[in-house]
Amino acid sequence: MKPNFTQKVTNWGNYPVVEKEMRSEDSFKKIKEFVLNHNEIIARGNGRCYGDASLGETIFSTKKLNKFISFDRLNGIIECESGVLLSDVLEISVQQGYFLYVTPGTKFISVGGAIASDVHGKNHHAEGCFSEYVIEFKLMTESGEIITCSREENAEKFWATIGGMGLTGIILTAKFKLKNIESAYIRQESIKADNLDEIFRLFEESESWTYTVAWIDCLQKGQNIGRSILMRGEHAFQHELPQNLGKTPLRLKKKLQPTVPFYFPGFVLNALTVKIFNWLYYKKQAKKEVKNFIDYETFFYPLDAINDWNKIYGKSGFIQYQMVIPKEAGKEGMKRILETIAKSGNGSFLAVLKLFGKNNPQAYNSFPVEGYTLALDFKVNSKLKKLVDQLDSIVQEFGGRIYLTKDSMSRSSLTNYLKNIQSSKFVSLQHKRIINNNS
Repeated sequence: MKPNFTQKVTNWGNYPVVEKEMRSEDSFKKIKEFVLNHNEIIARGNGRCYGDASLGETIFSTKKLNKFISFDRLNGIIECESGVLLSDVLEISVQQGYFLYVTPGTKFISVGGAIASDVHGKNHHAEGCFSEYVIEFKLMTESGEIITCSREENAEKFWATIGGMGLTGIILTAKFKLKNIESAYIRQESIKADNLDEIFRLFEESESWTYTVAWIDCLQKGQNIGRSILMRGEHAFQHELPQNLGKTPLRLKKKLQPTVPFYFPGFVLNALTVKIFNWLYYKKQAKKEVKNFIDYETFFYPLDAINDWNKIYGKSGFIQYQMVIPKEAGKEGMKRILETIAKSGNGSFLAVLKLFGKNNPQAYNSFPVEGYTLALDFKVNSKLKKLVDQLDSIVQEFGGRIYLTKDSMSRSSLTNYLKNIQSSKFVSLQHKRIINNNS
């Protein structure tokens, strides 16, 4: 009798929850056997994406592919297996004077996931996506063949896999470049903005900064719509640091890391509590502008400081909705989006606005295009699907697109790559849902 590998699986948003077969292997030979013996497979990293992109009929977990292969300290080049987490990379590289060129808002994603989603960060306008710094990776195709993909070798597969959400095969290993840093700290400036006009002006004035991001109060209306706080930063040089930080510039003190012990009751997060939180968050910065030095974990990964923070949304879970509106229509599009959210009452206490630079046309599956992107967390409830449909329509009207890594409810992808690889055996529930909705 064959062992039963069926189990309940969900990603970070705890929505949806599925009961599917999931396997994990660390031997390429066993992975090949797994691929050849199944008709539908999707690879899954650490399960920290928000949507249903890595959920399928049969799931291959890369968690056992967690070994480093090499670290070229002279040139800042790492090679590792695809299940290695960005947190693992940072643990060994920061103390050597290196940092990730591009990182999303959590360090607990896998390297394979970073490639499959072609993740972006607070610096897309300056340094692009993760793929800009990927040298090569090894990919297992549906025939079980292992091929090396780079800009020179198997280039077609390389670019199809970048941002391809796992539809081309299972990424086994990857080699990528890191950036030099002198310290583990960020020189940061935080500036309060009264409305949408001011925050857009601040983004335009800050384009010379490497990192820019804004928290935005999505429940404001009228003249206060778009009230926000812009954070911009640069990697601090050692000579800039205060004396107490400059003694060990590449080492951080260990911090206490609290854990959310249980799922919050459903009534805790509602329009009123979100409104109160947003008011307090905006008011906690008393001055118009604050300059300081903060460690990279606080700047890039504030939510990682709390274990299991996703339980705050309760057992019903939450979604993260992220879209991009082209730059020329950015302000008008964002105004419509924020007005629609405020009217719905489905507030988000985590709403993040960023500026994207020009996209790399070779990375045709990547999400970013030049413009403004907004990411919002919404607790799952009976009214949410209607709001998502309204937001989808606005995004489509303004020629924008939705981020597939976080999508679990949208009726369409607003991208065109799915039709190019529908015949692959590597397919997720998300891909099926989008195809069915558009057929």
